[in-house]
Amino acid sequence: MSSLFDFVSPPDRYAVIGNPIAHSKSPLIHSQFAKQTGQRLNYEAILVDEGGLAQAIGNFQASGGKGLNITVPFKHEAWELMDELSEHAQRAGAVNTILFNPDGRRYGDNTDGIGLVRDILNNHGGRFDNQRILILGAGGAVRGVLGPILKEQPREIVIANRTVDKAVVLAREFAASIPVNACGYSALGSMSFDLIINGTSASLKGELPPLPMNIISEQSWCYDMMYGDKPTVFMEWARENGAAKYHDGLGMLVEQAAESFYLWRNVMPDTTPVIKLLRTN
Repeated sequence: MSSLFDFVSPPDRYAVIGNPIAHSKSPLIHSQFAKQTGQRLNYEAILVDEGGLAQAIGNFQASGGKGLNITVPFKHEAWELMDELSEHAQRAGAVNTILFNPDGRRYGDNTDGIGLVRDILNNHGGRFDNQRILILGAGGAVRGVLGPILKEQPREIVIANRTVDKAVVLAREFAASIPVNACGYSALGSMSFDLIINGTSASLKGELPPLPMNIISEQSWCYDMMYGDKPTVFMEWARENGAAKYHDGLGMLVEQAAESFYLWRNVMPDTTPVIKLLRTN
């Protein structure tokens, strides 16, 4: 005897692709979003070998998948495989969210910068407007957040990097009416900043860029785009040198996921309980 449930379509499929991927919190985050908003979907983590991204995206799309998140080390390669790009993705040169349109076209977005901005503004009560901001690093992570930060109208952005040339290229690329300057770490000695953002992966290795102490004042905020089970080395440095506040990037992870979820489902989830859940897990 058949039942009504025989005719219910299967849940929509989404996934995150990366290498490594076992540590990813994205399946938990999106399952919480789905439960909270009443959306029927499955979300999985897929390990892909380097060189296998194009095939993995093609296979997932061909099997009826609705969308993907892309993480390290595939964000730039994914950017090259899109049919259409958002403004954020275009400027970042990287894609972390893919929407498969009904006509088969692939729309690529980058939600990392929006995630960082929302975390600092909404979850921590911080600000960007009229602030002197120092960003450490000049790699893909920094490129992905510069556009949304600039939209918040800071007074100045300084990009500091071990390889100064990379910072100079990035500063030139994003230069607008707001000054975006570049330097090496050794040139920071005479400056101080309202907000210092660590966009390097040094924290994951327990390392710290060679930073002079005087760049922090009693009013300075410090933000590490990385996160871990305990405070990062950068956060410890901020605390020891008298920063007013210091935060990791867990909230950024959840906020960028919420923007992906909104792109896919046209529903904006509440991030606060999900961040709280991840903090206690």
